[in-house]
Amino acid sequence: MAIIKPNNNTLSGITALPTGLGGKVLQVLTATDDTERSTTSTSMVTASNTLSVAITPASTSSKFFIYVNAAGYNDDNGATGHYTVYRDSTDLGNGSQGLTANRTDQNSRFPTSFGVLDSPSASSQITYQVYFRAGSGTIYLGAYPVRKTITVFEIAG
Repeated sequence: MAIIKPNNNTLSGITALPTGLGGKVLQVLTATDDTERSTTSTSMVTASNTLSVAITPASTSSKFFIYVNAAGYNDDNGATGHYTVYRDSTDLGNGSQGLTANRTDQNSRFPTSFGVLDSPSASSQITYQVYFRAGSGTIYLGAYPVRKTITVFEIAG
């Protein structure tokens, strides 16, 4: 029969967290845009020059969580909107499909919220910006107009 000895560690005996743990949020930046934006382009175009965040990494090992919150709208039955985030000139989504897509009935408004984790290994300033495209018809972002936001969290690697 094994004897189980109690652990005598106490909270007062812990002086520091173990080293090598990441996950601490280092900085948070956000940008907003209150203007309704639209496109008929079938290639990704910028949703707004104001819907972007420029951030200088604290470390090359940092990771960035980018969260976008907006509302979409289409004016054609079955039209699809595709949405993504670019880091400078790099699309973080799946090519022309983006990070998310919505297909709805005509004159439908829908939430368009999504996030992505990026590991750029950068030491100089980078810019995250929202892009979108239409599959057909006209696609709107920030419809009626609803405030759009992009928030970037830098997380220690």
